[in-house]
Amino acid sequence: MSAPADKNPAGQNPEHRPDAATPAETKDTPAITDAPATPPAADPATADGNRAGFVALIGAPNAGKSTLVNALVGAKVSIVTHKVQTTRAIVRGIFMDEGSQVILVDTPGIFDPRRRLDRAMVKTAWSSAYDADHVCLLIDARRGIDAANAAILEELTSVRMPKTLILTKIDLVDPPTLLKLAEDANKVTAFGDTFMISAQEGSGVADIRRHLAAVVPAGPWLYPEDQISDIPMRQLAAEITREQLTLRLHDELPYSATVETETWKTLRDGSARIEQAIFVEREGQKKIVIGEKGATIRAISMAARQQIASMSGAPVHLFLFVKVRPRWTDDPERYREMGLDYSK
Repeated sequence: MSAPADKNPAGQNPEHRPDAATPAETKDTPAITDAPATPPAADPATADGNRAGFVALIGAPNAGKSTLVNALVGAKVSIVTHKVQTTRAIVRGIFMDEGSQVILVDTPGIFDPRRRLDRAMVKTAWSSAYDADHVCLLIDARRGIDAANAAILEELTSVRMPKTLILTKIDLVDPPTLLKLAEDANKVTAFGDTFMISAQEGSGVADIRRHLAAVVPAGPWLYPEDQISDIPMRQLAAEITREQLTLRLHDELPYSATVETETWKTLRDGSARIEQAIFVEREGQKKIVIGEKGATIRAISMAARQQIASMSGAPVHLFLFVKVRPRWTDDPERYREMGLDYSK
């Protein structure tokens, strides 16, 4: 895959620049292309015997949506952390199963929103459910039908598309509890099928894969056969860095931090020089991200660099800059970049 073009903003001075680490060793991985969010028109002549469709995965925060998407795709296309609302924008992962192409729509967790960003993410999640060909509701079996899941089940009754219930993290719950949970959920919303899985262990994933391949509509494929996501590499690289940021500062760093890939240059030796900005809202948060003598930012950079190199298939020189951008969560441009609705 060719690296995105350089678009270094004029007049920006780095506020923190750790030394670039030695490029990581890489391995062959499926290509993630810089495809547009809207899939290209397919040739109707290729539709014979083929199936393709969008499957929205919805649920409360930390229900396991991103973990399942990665397991079904067989590669990392969505970041995963233990922090709620890790997924902010729509992420599409794509897998092929014989003649079927399934486009998985990983959505932000649905909860009771209080801030503009929260409301935008929840609105996006529900919009994806109403627009999809099929909807999967994921419920963390440990949580059961709490207030958040009860509200989602009630709202789902107005979604006319076919629905599948997926109970996740079943390795942590006894079988009688699982059966009762499935029964109670189906009393509220009529699901065509119910699956019980542990995505981290791989249990039940193959069954869901076959099921989704069978339920998407007949029709031509919407993406090239070897494409596993429609997220541009620039955006995925920023998400990988945000994942490492969240994992290392789970308690210390407030929810309102974001990462943007500012430049991406392909060098003569085939390696990539990437500059990213980590935006926080206050000066004190900047010090937390950098850490004592730059230790935290170096750890984030090294971990992110290795993953980006593995997925891009080329050595990577990653430079991180920590910047203060007050009230970025009220900036319409940031919402546009994340594909979220800025309206209140």
